[in-house]
Amino acid sequence: MLPTLLWTNHDAASVECQLCAHHCVLKAGRRGICGARINHEGRLTSVLTDLVSAVQMDPVEKKPLYHFLPGTKTFSIGSVGCNFRCRFCQNAHISVIPASGVVSGHRTTAKGLVDMALAKHAQSMAFTYNEPTLSVELIHETCQRALAYQLPVLLVSNGYMSAEFCTLLRNDIRAVNIDLKSFRDDFYRQYCGARLAPVLDSLKRVRDLGWWLEVTTLVIPGLNDSHEELADCARFICEELGRDVPWHLSAFHGAHEMQNHPSTPLATLQEGWTIGKEMGLNYVYMGNVMTTLGGNTYCPHCSALVIERSPWKVTYPPKGRCPKCGTVIAGIWA
Repeated sequence: MLPTLLWTNHDAASVECQLCAHHCVLKAGRRGICGARINHEGRLTSVLTDLVSAVQMDPVEKKPLYHFLPGTKTFSIGSVGCNFRCRFCQNAHISVIPASGVVSGHRTTAKGLVDMALAKHAQSMAFTYNEPTLSVELIHETCQRALAYQLPVLLVSNGYMSAEFCTLLRNDIRAVNIDLKSFRDDFYRQYCGARLAPVLDSLKRVRDLGWWLEVTTLVIPGLNDSHEELADCARFICEELGRDVPWHLSAFHGAHEMQNHPSTPLATLQEGWTIGKEMGLNYVYMGNVMTTLGGNTYCPHCSALVIERSPWKVTYPPKGRCPKCGTVIAGIWA
């Protein structure tokens, strides 16, 4: 167990973790909801400070980030653990830390990760697969090294990070994809072990920090797929985050405790796509399904095809402009 960042003494007998919106208060020997951070003799420690479970090169579109250096590869890093308990988790094999606290993986360093990314000619680095918030110490140090090589660092998160987390990394992170799993607090409580409001707060905080932001909603039949709820999601993104924030509607396929739950019909995603456009969003996408319409980027002004995505390649316009009318397409292009 190694020392951590973002905590304070709560009283003489306990500490308060300031990593995420749970703000766990822990007496000696107790673990946080994430299972990774522990009050060890009056100091907050972590079993994850220098641990990774996987490293590999991914298309940046896989995160998904469609408007950040499209067509490039990102050096992707995963650890273990999560501060949610999603019943539909698609990475449950690494998201749940056993009650024993024993985690499997490889010990590493920020220097080692950056060196590997450079050796593989990555155009960015992404902390992903599990909830990256739990690896704040490794992320913070990696960012310092990566930025020296002009290598941007990305996060793929459930959005439960604290204001303190965002403040610490305010100058370090270049882009983030955040899950908006539902627009109903009951869904977050019943299916994720969390609450909706902190996620909405994080989304607005990221907007204010200027990190490039994209939002993903995993659409689960019968749970968060009503016309009203999808409209609420789209309205929030458009009015509170901005109409240029891309919204990814992702199809659900059975996983974890919901192995036998029905998969999302393509028609449901198409309805969500239409809702997003009608609400005023400029960029709406469909993922985890075979669709041409849902993967391409079209000019919000003239509707011309701007970015064509296929399993084999991504073509995008020079300088991020529509090739037909010259409209600037929102995103980070270089």
